Amino acid sequence: MNRRHFLKNAGALALGFAGLRQLMACGKKESTAGFGPLLSDPDKIFDLPKGFSYQIISRSGQQMNDGFIVPQRCDAMATFPGPEGMTMIVRNHEVNSKARAKEGAFGENYELLPRLQPEAFYDAGNNGKPALGGTTTLVYDTNARRLVSQHLSLAGTLRNCAGGPTPWNSWITCEETVERAGAFCTKDHGYNFEVPVSYAPGLATPTPLKAMGRFNHEAVAVHPATSIVYQTEDQRDGLIYRFIPARPERLVEGGKLQALAMNDQPGLDTRNWEGQKVTTGTRLGVKWIDLDEIDSPQDDMRHRGFAHGAARFARGEGMWYGNDAIYFACTNGGRKGKGQIWRYFPSPHEGTPEEQNDPGKLELFVEPNDRNLVENADNLTVAPWGDLIVCEDRDGPASLIGITPQGEFYKLGKNAVSNSELAGVTFSPDGTTLFVNIQHEGLTLAITGPWRG
Repeated sequence: MNRRHFLKNAGALALGFAGLRQLMACGKKESTAGFGPLLSDPDKIFDLPKGFSYQIISRSGQQMNDGFIVPQRCDAMATFPGPEGMTMIVRNHEVNSKARAKEGAFGENYELLPRLQPEAFYDAGNNGKPALGGTTTLVYDTNARRLVSQHLSLAGTLRNCAGGPTPWNSWITCEETVERAGAFCTKDHGYNFEVPVSYAPGLATPTPLKAMGRFNHEAVAVHPATSIVYQTEDQRDGLIYRFIPARPERLVEGGKLQALAMNDQPGLDTRNWEGQKVTTGTRLGVKWIDLDEIDSPQDDMRHRGFAHGAARFARGEGMWYGNDAIYFACTNGGRKGKGQIWRYFPSPHEGTPEEQNDPGKLELFVEPNDRNLVENADNLTVAPWGDLIVCEDRDGPASLIGITPQGEFYKLGKNAVSNSELAGVTFSPDGTTLFVNIQHEGLTLAITGPWRG
């Protein structure tokens, strides 16, 4: 089953989210809709409901099959169908320019660096010290519940935070930085890169997708019917972008970058910090504004877009396509700054002139304003049975939160080892296994249990 069919089937199982805002209004704190209460993990790694278990399948600092080291700060991930029923996982590493050598893939003193030619890196850095972000690819057997292999798959980028899968079996990884060439870097950063899924060890060609804009990228989601890519910006006054490729499935060939705006409310501040300007459940007609100077040397594209009528969002983070919509989290949106989750319904004529007569719709899907329900939603995914599964990035131990189609919240898991954020939540293509990272500990978990459906 390829990823396009997997996403389609996952959406077909969903029942719709119509009752969510009514349940939220009741301030519901506990739910019988999940998988039961969490049980304390005797190993103090990750609490799960009865009947569920996890395995640590990868750790930062391990030697990989290609001889390199698993980098630190594991972040967003996605899965893809591999040969012979294997699950392919592409994983980001949010390592910044001030990182020490041991945080990257090349050893504590860069002793493994000579194994790669400088052209293998996007940014080989000054003084022989390359940018240490990038991606790794894992091969996992869900039947045997074991890691088959892992290898480095992109090198020389910075702060690879989130990203998103494409229907043509590649991963778009995003740099959450706008660092310029200078004392450390030899090239400007702030771009997306495409990583093909590869079973065999090898590095992707590190080509920046400059037509998708230069800004503090967070995540992307691809609309399968059109190949349009939607993007979040991790800024307290960020925009939501879409990229219309000149040629479907060929992002490297360029295209048009636009920002989301409301048809009847130019410059809408959706953050709801100063009064409830957007209420849950209301669907707003959308238009898209063309952007210029997209390489944005002053990192001011969001300000210029807002001045031309684009809507403003509070730290756009995780993004995922499912249930025929684009879901995205705004980590500190809402009246109490606890986060929002939005969903965008593309027009039947998305990306064409006809969409102005039948525009896409944006809905504020969740704004809990209650840290007992969810706090600071970050990475998210759509489960095969239609629930949203959300990673928290909160003060204190973070949880995996489920939100059902009927609108109830439940805890699916909890970090029991530290106060680190959770990241990279994603299901295997066969729906049997949920993967998630405990970022600061550099742990990648594979979770199994009695899932629905």
